[in-house]
Amino acid sequence: MPEEGLNFSKKSQILSYEEMERLIRILAKLGISKVRITGGEPFVRKDLVPFMKTVSGIEGIDRLSITTNGTGPLSQIDELKAMGIHAVNLSLDCLDRERFHKITRRDEFDQVMTYYRTLLDAGINTKINAVVMQEHNLDDILSMCALTIEDNVSVRFIEEMPFNGGSKGYTPIEWNHNRILEHIQSTYPGLIKIEDEKSSTSYNYKLPQAKGSIGIIPAYTRTICGSCDRIRLTPKGELKTCLYQNGGFSFRDFMRDGATDQEIETQFKNLFSQRAKDGFEAEKQKPSNSSSFESMATIGG
Repeated sequence: MPEEGLNFSKKSQILSYEEMERLIRILAKLGISKVRITGGEPFVRKDLVPFMKTVSGIEGIDRLSITTNGTGPLSQIDELKAMGIHAVNLSLDCLDRERFHKITRRDEFDQVMTYYRTLLDAGINTKINAVVMQEHNLDDILSMCALTIEDNVSVRFIEEMPFNGGSKGYTPIEWNHNRILEHIQSTYPGLIKIEDEKSSTSYNYKLPQAKGSIGIIPAYTRTICGSCDRIRLTPKGELKTCLYQNGGFSFRDFMRDGATDQEIETQFKNLFSQRAKDGFEAEKQKPSNSSSFESMATIGG
């Protein structure tokens, strides 16, 4: 979140729960079986848990996950477990209280760590998402790896994506997935490569005898594009078939203009068939009059 904040959308501009449910039901019929709720912070939206319960009951959806910053009430965790949540991704970029405050501008480190421990105690499949930022948290990489020794957690390091509303095209970054891996191996030379799941967006590893695992997500260097099968619907109902795509087709407007389920299904198929082969191709398709990427704070994690 930029320090100056964002211009938040009006309620009428974002999809209602009923509209999201309709789109998910149509996508489930097309073969989509996994749904992740992300943000921003999803739990700032009222009545999210009842909506998630509805989604978990949609025929064809067999995995429902959520990404959160862990500042919500601990009672959420019992509700998530009861609905059979597949995984909770916890956004946590460091394990140092002062650095946490500097990065997030919130003095809530203890609360987030309590949330993390409660997830583990509840037996919920827990992942930590940590963006590797050269100016902020390099000193936390090894301590976060160490978490996996005693905790059954997947710690995933994500390349920093310099999407701040002003970046123009691809610029090489120093701390790419290779550099992150080399840094980890310098302290843990016994790091073991483990098999990546089909369509995995991360390269996955394990420390000897560790309960958890370590993943590195090359989000910016885009070496996993060939196996990515994700699509993204923004809160305003825009479909992004690639994170590097600017803009997207508005299913919000399409539905509100009276589109039938069959027309929506056909439009999904049309857009899927036009998907760029990778993030670099999607970047090249950016309109010539567009000089910047959207802020990651508006796209979502």
